[in-house]
Amino acid sequence: MKRLATLLAMTASAALAADLKPTKDAGPYVPSPQSVVSDMLRYADVGANDFLIDLGSGDGRIVLTAAKVFGARGFGVDIKEDLVKRANEAAHNEGVAERVKFVKQDLFETDVSQATVVTMYLLPDTVNMLKDKFLRELKPGTRIVSHDYPLTGWIPDKYVQMDLEDKVQISGVTTTLIYLYIVPAKVAGRWEARMPPAISKQPASLTLKQQQVTRVSGSLRLDGRDVPLEEVKLRGDQITFRLAGHKGGFSGVVKDGAIEGTFDSGNNRTPWSASLRG
Repeated sequence: MKRLATLLAMTASAALAADLKPTKDAGPYVPSPQSVVSDMLRYADVGANDFLIDLGSGDGRIVLTAAKVFGARGFGVDIKEDLVKRANEAAHNEGVAERVKFVKQDLFETDVSQATVVTMYLLPDTVNMLKDKFLRELKPGTRIVSHDYPLTGWIPDKYVQMDLEDKVQISGVTTTLIYLYIVPAKVAGRWEARMPPAISKQPASLTLKQQQVTRVSGSLRLDGRDVPLEEVKLRGDQITFRLAGHKGGFSGVVKDGAIEGTFDSGNNRTPWSASLRG
Protein backbone atom coordinates (compact mmCIF):
# COMPACT_ATOMS: atom_id res chain seq x y z
CA MET A 1 0.00 0.00 0.00
CA LYS A 2 2.86 2.37 0.86
CA ARG A 3 4.45 1.68 -2.52
CA LEU A 4 1.12 2.32 -4.28
CA ALA A 5 0.65 5.58 -2.38
CA THR A 6 4.19 6.66 -3.30
CA LEU A 7 3.58 5.78 -6.95
CA LEU A 8 0.32 7.74 -7.03
CA ALA A 9 2.00 10.74 -5.39
CA MET A 10 4.82 10.65 -7.97
CA THR A 11 2.28 10.39 -10.81
CA ALA A 12 0.30 13.34 -9.47
CA SER A 13 3.49 15.36 -9.07
CA ALA A 14 4.54 14.61 -12.64
CA ALA A 15 1.12 15.62 -13.94
CA LEU A 16 1.32 18.89 -12.03
CA ALA A 17 4.75 19.62 -13.44
CA ALA A 18 3.65 18.94 -17.02
CA ASP A 19 2.96 21.85 -19.33
CA LEU A 20 -0.62 23.08 -19.24
CA LYS A 21 -2.97 22.53 -22.13
CA PRO A 22 -4.01 26.09 -23.04
CA THR A 23 -7.48 27.33 -23.91
CA LYS A 24 -5.95 28.19 -27.28
CA ASP A 25 -2.49 27.48 -28.64
CA ALA A 26 -0.78 30.86 -28.53
CA GLY A 27 2.12 29.61 -30.64
CA PRO A 28 5.75 28.77 -29.85
CA TYR A 29 7.83 30.80 -27.42
CA VAL A 30 9.63 33.59 -29.27
CA PRO A 31 11.42 36.12 -27.06
CA SER A 32 11.34 39.84 -27.73
CA PRO A 33 14.87 41.17 -28.29
CA GLN A 34 16.15 42.95 -25.18
CA SER A 35 16.27 46.29 -27.00
CA VAL A 36 12.56 45.93 -27.82
CA VAL A 37 11.79 45.03 -24.20
CA SER A 38 13.39 48.26 -23.00
CA ASP A 39 11.52 50.30 -25.61
CA MET A 40 8.17 48.67 -24.73
CA LEU A 41 8.61 49.61 -21.08
CA ARG A 42 9.93 53.08 -21.84
CA TYR A 43 7.08 53.99 -24.20
CA ALA A 44 4.60 52.81 -21.54
CA ASP A 45 6.26 55.07 -18.94
CA VAL A 46 6.68 52.13 -16.56
CA GLY A 47 7.79 53.22 -13.09
CA ALA A 48 8.08 52.20 -9.46
CA ASN A 49 4.34 52.60 -8.83
CA ASP A 50 3.38 50.15 -11.59
CA PHE A 51 2.24 46.55 -11.37
CA LEU A 52 3.08 44.83 -14.65
CA ILE A 53 1.64 41.56 -15.94
CA ASP A 54 3.31 39.87 -18.90
CA LEU A 55 1.15 37.37 -20.79
CA GLY A 56 3.29 34.60 -22.26
CA SER A 57 6.31 35.63 -20.20
CA GLY A 58 8.79 33.02 -21.48
CA ASP A 59 12.17 33.48 -19.81
CA GLY A 60 10.79 36.45 -17.88
CA ARG A 61 12.86 39.16 -19.50
CA ILE A 62 10.08 41.78 -19.68
CA VAL A 63 9.04 41.45 -16.03
CA LEU A 64 12.66 41.20 -14.87
CA THR A 65 13.65 44.34 -16.79
CA ALA A 66 10.60 46.19 -15.47
CA ALA A 67 11.72 45.38 -11.93
CA LYS A 68 15.49 45.86 -12.28
CA VAL A 69 15.57 48.93 -14.50
CA PHE A 70 12.23 50.66 -13.89
CA GLY A 71 11.50 49.61 -10.29
CA ALA A 72 8.10 48.04 -11.02
CA ARG A 73 6.42 45.02 -9.42
CA GLY A 74 4.43 42.31 -11.16
CA PHE A 75 4.31 38.79 -12.49
CA GLY A 76 4.49 36.78 -15.68
CA VAL A 77 2.47 33.76 -16.79
CA ASP A 78 3.44 30.96 -19.13
CA ILE A 79 2.25 27.41 -19.74
CA LYS A 80 5.77 25.97 -20.05
CA GLU A 81 7.08 24.56 -16.79
CA ASP A 82 10.75 24.92 -17.73
CA LEU A 83 10.35 28.57 -18.72
CA VAL A 84 8.51 29.43 -15.50
CA LYS A 85 11.21 27.70 -13.45
CA ARG A 86 13.98 29.48 -15.35
CA ALA A 87 12.31 32.88 -14.90
CA ASN A 88 11.82 32.40 -11.14
CA GLU A 89 15.46 31.33 -10.78
CA ALA A 90 16.52 34.46 -12.64
CA ALA A 91 14.39 36.60 -10.33
CA HIS A 92 16.21 35.14 -7.30
CA ASN A 93 19.64 35.43 -8.91
CA GLU A 94 19.03 39.05 -9.93
CA GLY A 95 17.68 40.10 -6.54
CA VAL A 96 14.10 40.97 -7.52
CA ALA A 97 12.23 37.88 -6.27
CA GLU A 98 10.47 39.97 -3.62
CA ARG A 99 8.90 42.15 -6.31
CA VAL A 100 8.20 39.72 -9.15
CA LYS A 101 7.22 36.11 -9.69
CA PHE A 102 6.31 33.75 -12.51
CA VAL A 103 3.49 31.23 -12.53
CA LYS A 104 2.44 28.38 -14.77
CA GLN A 105 -0.98 29.44 -15.96
CA ASP A 106 -3.19 29.75 -19.02
CA LEU A 107 -3.03 33.42 -20.02
CA PHE A 108 -6.72 33.36 -20.97
CA GLU A 109 -7.58 32.32 -17.41
CA THR A 110 -5.26 34.79 -15.69
CA ASP A 111 -6.83 37.55 -13.60
CA VAL A 112 -5.26 40.76 -14.91
CA SER A 113 -7.35 43.21 -12.87
CA GLN A 114 -4.39 44.15 -10.65
CA ALA A 115 -2.30 45.39 -13.59
CA THR A 116 -1.46 48.99 -14.33
CA VAL A 117 0.55 47.74 -17.34
CA VAL A 118 0.01 44.61 -19.48
CA THR A 119 2.68 43.48 -21.97
CA MET A 120 2.54 40.77 -24.62
CA TYR A 121 4.26 39.32 -27.66
CA LEU A 122 1.62 36.94 -28.97
CA LEU A 123 0.22 35.84 -32.32
CA PRO A 124 -2.34 38.21 -33.91
CA ASP A 125 -5.40 36.01 -33.32
CA THR A 126 -4.40 35.47 -29.69
CA VAL A 127 -3.95 39.21 -29.17
CA ASN A 128 -7.43 39.89 -30.49
CA MET A 129 -9.03 37.11 -28.46
CA LEU A 130 -7.95 39.06 -25.38
CA LYS A 131 -9.75 42.31 -26.26
CA ASP A 132 -12.98 41.58 -24.39
CA LYS A 133 -11.03 40.30 -21.39
CA PHE A 134 -9.05 43.54 -21.24
CA LEU A 135 -12.17 45.70 -21.33
CA ARG A 136 -13.86 43.51 -18.74
CA GLU A 137 -11.01 43.21 -16.23
CA LEU A 138 -8.66 46.16 -16.62
CA LYS A 139 -9.21 49.51 -14.96
CA PRO A 140 -9.48 52.65 -17.14
CA GLY A 141 -6.02 54.11 -17.64
CA THR A 142 -4.25 50.73 -17.68
CA ARG A 143 -1.55 50.64 -20.36
CA ILE A 144 -1.35 47.71 -22.80
CA VAL A 145 1.85 47.25 -24.80
CA SER A 146 1.86 44.81 -27.71
CA HIS A 147 4.97 43.86 -29.68
CA ASP A 148 4.32 43.63 -33.45
CA TYR A 149 0.58 42.90 -33.43
CA PRO A 150 -2.26 45.41 -32.85
CA LEU A 151 -5.60 45.16 -31.09
CA THR A 152 -7.89 45.36 -34.10
CA GLY A 153 -10.42 48.18 -33.78
CA TRP A 154 -8.50 49.94 -31.01
CA ILE A 155 -6.73 53.22 -31.74
CA PRO A 156 -3.21 53.17 -30.25
CA ASP A 157 -2.12 55.98 -27.97
CA LYS A 158 1.39 55.52 -29.39
CA TYR A 159 2.67 53.60 -32.39
CA VAL A 160 6.35 53.10 -33.07
CA GLN A 161 7.99 51.42 -36.07
CA MET A 162 11.69 50.68 -36.21
CA ASP A 163 14.18 48.38 -37.92
CA LEU A 164 16.22 45.97 -35.82
CA GLU A 165 18.66 43.38 -37.10
CA ASP A 166 17.85 41.24 -34.04
CA LYS A 167 14.39 40.61 -35.49
CA VAL A 168 15.65 38.87 -38.64
CA GLN A 169 16.23 35.57 -36.85
CA ILE A 170 12.76 35.81 -35.30
CA SER A 171 10.53 37.00 -38.14
CA GLY A 172 12.81 37.12 -41.17
CA VAL A 173 12.54 40.92 -41.42
CA THR A 174 13.94 43.86 -39.48
CA THR A 175 10.56 45.58 -39.06
CA THR A 176 9.57 45.97 -35.41
CA LEU A 177 6.30 47.49 -34.22
CA ILE A 178 5.27 48.62 -30.75
CA TYR A 179 1.66 49.48 -29.98
CA LEU A 180 0.65 51.28 -26.78
CA TYR A 181 -3.02 51.36 -25.81
CA ILE A 182 -4.76 53.05 -22.88
CA VAL A 183 -7.83 51.21 -21.56
CA PRO A 184 -10.73 53.66 -21.88
CA ALA A 185 -13.52 54.35 -19.44
CA LYS A 186 -16.99 53.34 -20.57
CA VAL A 187 -18.79 56.57 -21.42
CA ALA A 188 -21.47 55.60 -23.96
CA GLY A 189 -24.96 56.65 -22.89
CA ARG A 190 -27.12 59.57 -21.80
CA TRP A 191 -25.77 61.84 -19.08
CA GLU A 192 -27.58 64.44 -16.99
CA ALA A 193 -25.18 67.39 -17.13
CA ARG A 194 -24.82 70.45 -14.96
CA MET A 195 -23.10 73.03 -17.11
CA PRO A 196 -21.30 76.24 -16.10
CA PRO A 197 -23.66 79.26 -16.02
CA ALA A 198 -21.90 80.69 -19.10
CA ILE A 199 -23.15 77.68 -21.09
CA SER A 200 -26.51 76.97 -19.50
CA LYS A 201 -28.25 77.65 -16.19
CA GLN A 202 -30.60 74.72 -16.76
CA PRO A 203 -29.81 70.97 -16.60
CA ALA A 204 -28.62 69.71 -19.98
CA SER A 205 -28.53 66.29 -21.59
CA LEU A 206 -25.16 64.98 -22.75
CA THR A 207 -25.15 62.06 -25.20
CA LEU A 208 -21.93 60.14 -25.80
CA LYS A 209 -21.32 57.40 -28.35
CA GLN A 210 -18.28 55.12 -28.23
CA GLN A 211 -16.90 53.60 -31.43
CA GLN A 212 -13.71 51.62 -31.95
CA VAL A 213 -13.41 51.47 -28.16
CA THR A 214 -11.52 54.76 -27.76
CA ARG A 215 -13.21 56.99 -30.34
CA VAL A 216 -16.07 59.07 -28.90
CA SER A 217 -18.64 61.39 -30.47
CA GLY A 218 -21.68 63.09 -29.05
CA SER A 219 -23.82 66.15 -28.51
CA LEU A 220 -25.17 68.35 -25.73
CA ARG A 221 -28.84 69.26 -25.77
CA LEU A 222 -29.19 72.93 -24.80
CA ASP A 223 -32.46 74.88 -24.82
CA GLY A 224 -34.15 72.31 -27.05
CA ARG A 225 -31.39 71.96 -29.63
CA ASP A 226 -28.51 69.55 -30.00
CA VAL A 227 -25.05 71.10 -30.07
CA PRO A 228 -22.37 68.76 -31.49
CA LEU A 229 -19.25 67.98 -29.50
CA GLU A 230 -15.95 68.67 -31.23
CA GLU A 231 -12.41 67.39 -30.65
CA VAL A 232 -13.64 64.70 -28.27
CA LYS A 233 -10.75 62.74 -26.75
CA LEU A 234 -10.90 59.89 -24.26
CA ARG A 235 -7.66 58.73 -22.68
CA GLY A 236 -8.24 56.28 -19.88
CA ASP A 237 -10.64 58.02 -17.50
CA GLN A 238 -9.81 61.50 -18.87
CA ILE A 239 -12.26 63.09 -21.32
CA THR A 240 -11.96 66.42 -23.13
CA PHE A 241 -14.15 68.13 -25.71
CA ARG A 242 -15.39 71.45 -27.11
CA LEU A 243 -18.88 72.62 -27.97
CA ALA A 244 -19.53 73.68 -31.55
CA GLY A 245 -19.98 77.44 -31.70
CA HIS A 246 -18.65 78.03 -28.21
CA LYS A 247 -15.24 79.19 -27.07
CA GLY A 248 -13.37 77.26 -24.42
CA GLY A 249 -12.93 73.60 -23.64
CA PHE A 250 -14.22 70.97 -21.23
CA SER A 251 -12.15 68.42 -19.34
CA GLY A 252 -13.27 65.83 -16.85
CA VAL A 253 -12.57 62.57 -15.02
CA VAL A 254 -14.94 59.62 -15.47
CA LYS A 255 -15.56 57.49 -12.39
CA ASP A 256 -18.43 55.30 -11.16
CA GLY A 257 -21.04 56.67 -13.55
CA ALA A 258 -20.11 60.29 -12.99
CA ILE A 259 -17.95 62.95 -14.62
CA GLU A 260 -16.39 65.76 -12.61
CA GLY A 261 -14.45 68.42 -14.45
CA THR A 262 -13.79 72.01 -15.36
CA PHE A 263 -14.68 74.33 -18.20
CA ASP A 264 -11.88 76.64 -19.32
CA SER A 265 -13.35 79.67 -21.09
CA GLY A 266 -9.94 81.23 -21.65
CA ASN A 267 -10.58 83.81 -18.95
CA ASN A 268 -11.52 81.59 -16.00
CA ARG A 269 -12.19 77.99 -15.02
CA THR A 270 -15.56 76.83 -13.67
CA PRO A 271 -16.75 73.37 -12.62
CA TRP A 272 -19.13 71.12 -14.51
CA SER A 273 -20.39 67.60 -13.86
CA ALA A 274 -22.57 64.86 -15.26
CA SER A 275 -24.19 61.66 -14.05
CA LEU A 276 -25.08 58.65 -16.18
CA ARG A 277 -28.79 58.03 -16.52
CA GLY A 278 -29.96 54.57 -15.55
